[in-house]
Amino acid sequence: MLLNKDFNHSYWELKTYFKNYDLIVIGAGIVGLSSAISFKEKNPKAKVLILERGILPDGASTKNAGFACFGSSGEILDDLKKTPEKTVWETVDMRWQGLQLLRARLKDKNIAYEALGGYELFTNKKKLDASIEKLKYLNSQFKHLSGLKNCYSEVSIQSLKHFGKVKGAVFNVFEGQLDTGLLMKNLHRLAMNTEITILNTIQVEHLNETNTGVELNTNYGVFSGKKVIVATNGFAASLLNIKDVKPARAQVLITAPISKLQIKGTYHFEEGYYYFRNIDDRILFGGGRNMDFINENTQTQGMNRTIQDQLEKLLQEMILPGIKHTIEQRWSGIMGIGKEKSPIIRFHKKNTLIAVRMGGMGVAIGTWVGNTAAKMIA
Repeated sequence: MLLNKDFNHSYWELKTYFKNYDLIVIGAGIVGLSSAISFKEKNPKAKVLILERGILPDGASTKNAGFACFGSSGEILDDLKKTPEKTVWETVDMRWQGLQLLRARLKDKNIAYEALGGYELFTNKKKLDASIEKLKYLNSQFKHLSGLKNCYSEVSIQSLKHFGKVKGAVFNVFEGQLDTGLLMKNLHRLAMNTEITILNTIQVEHLNETNTGVELNTNYGVFSGKKVIVATNGFAASLLNIKDVKPARAQVLITAPISKLQIKGTYHFEEGYYYFRNIDDRILFGGGRNMDFINENTQTQGMNRTIQDQLEKLLQEMILPGIKHTIEQRWSGIMGIGKEKSPIIRFHKKNTLIAVRMGGMGVAIGTWVGNTAAKMIA
């Protein structure tokens, strides 16, 4: 039976929206849109559908902080303690390539990209010295994968005097920032212009592989396609039995405008668990998930009071010491993480491919993952 008995659809709806897709993508975030666009570019006559459960994507794509980053020195060195060196640098390379693909596809003006660089701040002198000691190694590895020299460099302590408790910093000259809303708007527009159908408020409840493809049971009926890409990142485990990806909530706040704000660029500290940047004359500040890993491994949007209190404290004592400010808005987003930060791009079944686990770097790595998924599913 094609449709749930509670819905009444016309012949034209069935013919136009429900049946015979060459590719169906679940999730309209960066990975989902990029997968569909890349597939359509290689197969112009293909019939492609994207299903999204929210009015807007409900994961991290529309809620991220707009960091065009691929790895601070401290974060990479911390990853090397837990993950094989080859895997760490392969993942950094995916992020770097993903950023270049994204910028080439949409052009910098259409994502408001600013090449202001990225700073990693250190409040611990021992950790600062350990990172500085490894700068030659980090630069050598990044040059090997990108061809670019002198990615990381030490920052003069005098240039950091407006921060509180900061002992020093390492600068990444090739990082930047962008406008998340503009990015998603123009990525969505590109998908529509290439005749990709996007349907919102469609909740996929079950996938059923058939001899000819895949049937998707949803809250609105059954859709059918030859191939399916699941690109729901942190929400994937609730749809499919995937053990090596789980949701992780990230919380963010933003201030009201601050007169004569000196901060420009993207900043990280504590191995990337905290991050802030300027948006014009405001400060966007997020992170703190490391304070409560258990409760933050959730698919539920919302605030954790302990984490919010810590963000406010750091904002006052470290980022804006002595500067009057008010917090104007708070929000959260759901990331997809696992034991490793490398993405998962593999076939779950014969006609169903999963493209998940962005490791909190969806802006950077998402376009690369989508492009790779499109090649594999073809």
